[in-house]
Amino acid sequence: MTDNSPLMDAITDRRDDLIALTQDLIRIPTLNPPGAFYHDICDYLDRRLRKSGFATQRIRAHGTPGDSDRYPRWNIVARREGARTGDCVHFNSHIDVVEVGHGWTQDPFGGALIDGKIYGRGACDMKGGLAASIIAAEAFIAIHPDFAGAVEISGTADEESGGYGGVAYLAEQGFFDPARVQHVIIPEPLHKDRVCLGHRGGWWAEIETHGEIAHGSMPFLGDCAVRHMGAVLAAFETTLYPAMAARRTDMPVVPDGARSSTMNINSIHGGQPEFADGDTSLPAHCVPDSCRIVIDRRFLAEESIDDVRGEMTALLEDIKAQRDTFRYDLREINMVLPSMTDRDAPVVQVIAAQIEKVLGRPAEFVASPGTYDQKHIDRIGKLKNCIAYGPGLLELAHKPDEYIGVDDMIDSAQVMAGGLARILT
Repeated sequence: MTDNSPLMDAITDRRDDLIALTQDLIRIPTLNPPGAFYHDICDYLDRRLRKSGFATQRIRAHGTPGDSDRYPRWNIVARREGARTGDCVHFNSHIDVVEVGHGWTQDPFGGALIDGKIYGRGACDMKGGLAASIIAAEAFIAIHPDFAGAVEISGTADEESGGYGGVAYLAEQGFFDPARVQHVIIPEPLHKDRVCLGHRGGWWAEIETHGEIAHGSMPFLGDCAVRHMGAVLAAFETTLYPAMAARRTDMPVVPDGARSSTMNINSIHGGQPEFADGDTSLPAHCVPDSCRIVIDRRFLAEESIDDVRGEMTALLEDIKAQRDTFRYDLREINMVLPSMTDRDAPVVQVIAAQIEKVLGRPAEFVASPGTYDQKHIDRIGKLKNCIAYGPGLLELAHKPDEYIGVDDMIDSAQVMAGGLARILT
């Protein structure tokens, strides 16, 4: 049953504005890496939100990973005060997008509108969600100008590479202090009928195996690091992957395959570097003395980070005991603990009720297979009343021909605006 209140109508009336806003955001190619055009998109959002009566701040995350004069890590936080005191509801969206990749049939930064879908890198993850939250806030303020409390909207950097130049930095500066902000909604693409309570943990590490260089015609005089890495990969297949698959979590993680522990091998490099495009040189004849892999290990709330690290170390030490010349280094790159908001938390209950009111069906409660910026709001900001809720299909994130459905954005904006009305009026 659709809510036909003036607030819902105000969002429907903004359909063309929502489309144009989403297209404008997509057309700013905020690729990360390297962290391009962050200033441009913050400037665009600054102009837009100031026209809507928001006071804005642009914050550069000096000294964070990737921040440089060429690629500064810019963020924007906009705040609209209500007519009287009350809670603050904060919508947080990341402004960065991942690499384009291959396989596109549409211009990845064209923002084409085709059959009710807007195409482009970041359309789903998560510029469509950012646009929907802006439309929701603007419509709410227009219909309820005497609201209590405050509405905030932020566009933050580097979520796709950990969020350290974005939400983590802002949290360290106090922007997510529970005395300042009481409710946070992150419009990640988890489907318009789902409330996402949190995410699994993540552990990223590099494993390097060592050998000894020698002439390729006499490999017995050297020690092949790639073969040593082959033993590591074999142990993953026979020991680690089956052990992870047997573990199941009580977290409502989607899709079902992510209810178990998982690990992805991000990259492998061994021996001579690859030649540059156009280089017609032949390879030299050498036994590789180094091989490196980067692993992306996702773990469950029921697992401790010490167990995750210890399991990998034990596997490598077992190989070392079986291979006479096996030597390795294990280097941690990053670590994120799981995060979960209680199902009874105020923002959870408000958004779930509004989903049912707008869509006519109960909300589904889920957890994300991958991490997002809730981790920093939880761990650094100490703010637990935080969820992800936004339009878009999770399966489209980082894929070619990524798109966002306009009807889904309208529905999600109505849910967000209705949530504001429930909390602030």
